[in-house]
Amino acid sequence: MNTADVGGDKPDRSPGKSVIVRWSLDELPAVLAELGLERPFLVASPRWSLDVPVVGRWSEVPSDRVEAAPGADSLLAVGGGSAIDAAKNVSAQTGLPLVSVPTTYSGAEWTPGFGIRSPDRRMVGGGGGANLAAIVYDAGLTLGLPREPTVGTAMNALAHCAEALYVRGRNDAGDRRALEGAALIAEWLPAVVERPEDRGARTMLLRGAAAGGEALALAGLGIAHAMAQALGGRYGLPHGTMNAICLPPGLEFAAAESPEAVGRFEQALGQATVEELAALGGFGRLGALGVPEDELPAVAVAAAGRHGNQNMRRPASPAEIEQLLRSIYR
Repeated sequence: MNTADVGGDKPDRSPGKSVIVRWSLDELPAVLAELGLERPFLVASPRWSLDVPVVGRWSEVPSDRVEAAPGADSLLAVGGGSAIDAAKNVSAQTGLPLVSVPTTYSGAEWTPGFGIRSPDRRMVGGGGGANLAAIVYDAGLTLGLPREPTVGTAMNALAHCAEALYVRGRNDAGDRRALEGAALIAEWLPAVVERPEDRGARTMLLRGAAAGGEALALAGLGIAHAMAQALGGRYGLPHGTMNAICLPPGLEFAAAESPEAVGRFEQALGQATVEELAALGGFGRLGALGVPEDELPAVAVAAAGRHGNQNMRRPASPAEIEQLLRSIYR
């Protein structure tokens, strides 16, 4: 696949990190060479094929049973969060360096932590310790992404931006990337929905998502992600969709403890609101998505114990999370 570098950036490294970042798929062979990698093992669904030699591939995505081929010296993940997380699981077990080529706006490429989903998308485990080596972005890979995963994964990225501003792990570097990402996503997500084949708009949205992913890596997750993970893992629902639905109540809770941080986030959105941006995906309420109402207390308990909630300045109680979930149920 031959694609041009849109945006004119020179190859760079993310500030303060050892992860190599490039903005054209044409750079992938050079990235592998720079890292001294000659035998990558590809983790990607059947739709993706790259013009680089690999020693094998795994096409079941998501998957909880990936094993790298003998002789592989690295992992090459192409896809959204499911493919990248599956590869991170192998990287954590083997120590093999991971090069990610994202095809959505999920931001999974930025963190060594991962969730493991079975092929039916149920959460069956998770962990950390992936050996992140490089990220190669190319907006051309997102041109065929349908509206729902486009908006859902972009809202996931927007949640990364919001939460980085008010979690315990927040820091100045994370704040800068979070505010930059929020502004880009708010500006360019509506344009992408209106003109899905506009590569320039897709590039700018991808840059916003990358900023959000780096903010996530710098600061960590918050309560909206805790709820989204608990719901998605239990019912096999898309993580992006869950973040689109859970971000508004997550912001509501955060505003009570960190009003200034939430205010900065909302200011970065300009004239847009989180609710308006989420509505672009046409997502329903939790009840319409098949979440049983009588199981909300159990979901709330699970969400309360997740790292995202514990990373809040004041973690929410299960009762508080249950009320937040009920606010988005019908």
